[in-house]
Amino acid sequence: MGSNLHDGPVASHQPKMENSPLHNHLHPTSHKAISPHTASKGSENSKMAKKNILITGGAGLVGPLLASRLLNDSDEYHVFLTDLADPIVPQNVAYPQNCTPIKGDITSPSFVSDLINQAQPLHAVFLFHGIMSAGSEANYDLSLSVNVDSVRLITSTLRQTNPGVRVIYSSSQAVYGQPLPGKVTDEVLPTPESTYGAHKLLTETYLTEMHRKKFLDVIIVRFPTISVRPGKPTQAASSWLSGIIREPMAGQECVVPIEDRRFKSFLSSPKTIAENLVRVLSLESTKLPSHRRVVQFPGVSVSVQELLDALAKYGGREKLDLVKEVSDEEQERIVRSWPQDFDLSTPLGKLGLVVDAGAEDIVREYVEGLGK
Repeated sequence: MGSNLHDGPVASHQPKMENSPLHNHLHPTSHKAISPHTASKGSENSKMAKKNILITGGAGLVGPLLASRLLNDSDEYHVFLTDLADPIVPQNVAYPQNCTPIKGDITSPSFVSDLINQAQPLHAVFLFHGIMSAGSEANYDLSLSVNVDSVRLITSTLRQTNPGVRVIYSSSQAVYGQPLPGKVTDEVLPTPESTYGAHKLLTETYLTEMHRKKFLDVIIVRFPTISVRPGKPTQAASSWLSGIIREPMAGQECVVPIEDRRFKSFLSSPKTIAENLVRVLSLESTKLPSHRRVVQFPGVSVSVQELLDALAKYGGREKLDLVKEVSDEEQERIVRSWPQDFDLSTPLGKLGLVVDAGAEDIVREYVEGLGK
């Protein structure tokens, strides 16, 4: 879920502010919308020009994950990765020369202007940066600055520099709140129960209007919880849904903040997330109505017990001794407000996205990857 997906370590850094985060961008000049695949400046100058892809949150998981996929797929892409911390340049890819890391503060108008200028001609923009769920709950103002205002700043700038360019924004299951049906459909109204979810929903509405007005070509993707995430625990309330596998496999203890092994979460593997992002990059815009731009990314509904069973099967039963179940009231409140399953008719049937087979496949992919 989005609390798992916004990767930039900006959560541990106070961004530098330059007056208003929308300084000089509140009233951009109106432009006629053009096709997202021809919107980039100068792209007509050369049929061999690279497809420049700008990715924020480049020091987290999803940004480098997508960059690795693009840089292995084709020499046609040039990826610009940005974050407040040093972006992670993908290793062992086919075209490493086609990656440009750019470190900077995404809340700074001057940095955003320079960043977008450097990435021209732009083919598409992926917005993955953000403060995660627990971090947002702890610091409302930081969440507002990073999760809302910085997105407005970037997209207001793009409206001027690259009208009609494709913008793919990563949102979250945290936009939902209880009560919820057993399986959430496209018609269920989002009612967030957290700061993170509220700010995500606010930004979704803003970006949908940017698309409806034909300023940009927007697609909003709501991620499942991404599991198993490599690396260290994050400020996401759902971080333990990776830690329950990752930490025991590293010989470390993981604390599960909920004492209910029947509790289910909606999960997707990193590999499947990357595949679906590539598919959305080239998705025909008219597949979605102009006023409904949200795509729920597919996932599988998995219980705590299923994850433990998979850990024992692929990691060894002794790893279960490293999992401690200790209730945390606030974290449990947040994760219980999220949906446990979704109707995937639209993403799988209409949009051609893909889904993992189940908990065992997700855990096996991670365990087998440790040996590579």
